[in-house]
Amino acid sequence: MARVTVEDCMDNVENLFELVLVATKRARQLANGAESMVPWENDKPTVVALREIADGYVTPTVLDEADNPFAAQEAAEAEAAALAEEAGDELAAPAATTPEEPTDL
Repeated sequence: MARVTVEDCMDNVENLFELVLVATKRARQLANGAESMVPWENDKPTVVALREIADGYVTPTVLDEADNPFAAQEAAEAEAAALAEEAGDELAAPAATTPEEPTDL
């Protein structure tokens, strides 16, 4: 792909300061394992972030997202644990109400 320029990105952000903030945040997300919205093409995370901004995939709303890259994963794990606990309670309830018959041999 052709080189990305600041002018390419300025159509999608209000000013240069905001561009720096958005590109920095997105580059950190990419470096921490976030999925890229454009092909990597052997580029560094900063270049990929700028290409995403230039193509309109990343907007200043990225600044409002949580900084924890594992927040979504942690939320999913907490929900799964709650569902497993609920399912375990439902499975354990019938077993507790049914007394076992003693078997004499």
